[in-house]
Amino acid sequence: MPVSVTRPRDRSCVAGGGPDRDIGHAAHAEPVPHYPRDVANTSPFALLPCLEDDLRRVEEELLRAATAPDDFVTELAQHLITVGGKLVRPGFCLASSLVCDVAPRRSSEAAVRGGASVELVHIGSLYHDDVMDEATTRRSVASVNALWGNLRAILAGDYLLGRASAMAASLGAEVAELLAEAITQLCEGQIIELENAYDTERNEQRYEKAVSGKTAALLSISCRIGATVGDVPRTAVEALGEFGFSYGMAFQIVDDILDLVATESQLGKPTGNDLAEGTYTLPVIRALADPATGDELRSILGRPIDAAARDRAAELVRSTSGVDEARDTARMWADKAQASLTSLPDTPATAVLRLAADRLTATSALTAD
Repeated sequence: MPVSVTRPRDRSCVAGGGPDRDIGHAAHAEPVPHYPRDVANTSPFALLPCLEDDLRRVEEELLRAATAPDDFVTELAQHLITVGGKLVRPGFCLASSLVCDVAPRRSSEAAVRGGASVELVHIGSLYHDDVMDEATTRRSVASVNALWGNLRAILAGDYLLGRASAMAASLGAEVAELLAEAITQLCEGQIIELENAYDTERNEQRYEKAVSGKTAALLSISCRIGATVGDVPRTAVEALGEFGFSYGMAFQIVDDILDLVATESQLGKPTGNDLAEGTYTLPVIRALADPATGDELRSILGRPIDAAARDRAAELVRSTSGVDEARDTARMWADKAQASLTSLPDTPATAVLRLAADRLTATSALTAD
């Protein structure tokens, strides 16, 4: 039976008009102050206490969704769920559903199920990623493919995508369509990335197309699903979708920078691992265009490489302006994410999203000299 997505209407977004009214000047009893700086080193979701409780509800929903009549199927499907994760996508879904509430106390059941649906897509995609990358660990535990083989890992990922689709369908046709679009774009982005594996001629347009599909689209749609089930105005839905997309672009670029500048202990994998896998990210694309190092770097890349060649290639990339230029691009996307929030009412949930974008901009990969 479909879950009702209607929410109480005692909220700043609905004061004074229909669904397409301006939301930038909504009135409420007391202006909500910007988040205090002393929470800057915590999860952004900790800023709004109900979100932490609601994310626990998401985890319970995930376990229910991944429980099958067969115990072995359940073991496969729940493998990464029981390990836990950051739950960024469901967190954005929940926060987006609450952007019109001046004093939110609890997310709706529909928002929790929406958040669980996008997280199931994310986890299912990780199962597939680990098969493609031949990864042996994920979230500090053995990967599904390492434990049970590629065929079972692929089918378990498909199972989670099916459960996500069923959950989205229970929330209505619009949510089901949004989730289907997220899955489609994720697959498209991953196909583009695979097509360009070991390609030293990969350009920035192809890189951004891959990132927009495999990372940014799901974050954008997480926000849109939350806003949709939260019954927020259409203009807010669009703004939140733009926020999620821009955040996702910045997030992936930062992750790609960290692959080159962070230590192995920080990453949990060797520095330059993307280079070894033939995934040439934005800093590498910029470095390949550098007249001083491009030729040597191109002579190393373009094929599978050993650890020594990987380390030399990473050193060459760091010696150019490629990392700094990628930082600038990440900042640009992070600034776009922040700008997309300016039309939203100044509520606690909006402050959570603002903090998330602010922390992304302040990460060490962007502040390093």
